Amino acid sequence: MSSEEGHLAQYKDFKRAADMEENPLQVRVESIFLGIFHLIDACAARKNVHINKHQRVRDELKANPVIFGNRTDEVWKAFQDIETRLRPKFVYGKSWARGDFDAVLEKSGRIEGICKEVMR
Repeated sequence: MSSEEGHLAQYKDFKRAADMEENPLQVRVESIFLGIFHLIDACAARKNVHINKHQRVRDELKANPVIFGNRTDEVWKAFQDIETRLRPKFVYGKSWARGDFDAVLEKSGRIEGICKEVMR
């Protein structure tokens, strides 16, 4: 179980790797995925909820709507789309196109924006 501060530190480290244009897109997508997981978990930690595994994001957010309120579905659906549809194209194969990377950026950006609103 990690604290909000611990998750935010992880988010910042993964975000730094994701933003490094010299990294291959596969590495950047994996870093984006891990970073936004930690950002979501930081928001959860504020409400004393600890997700701990990326596979539990949907269940924990649905069970604890106090974390994101009426944006709960938006967060877990965007995260799940990255996790189950987009990320595997980069991490387990070579079936991705530039549009897939752009979709990862758009969805992760949406999650980041919501998380930053929650953390104000």
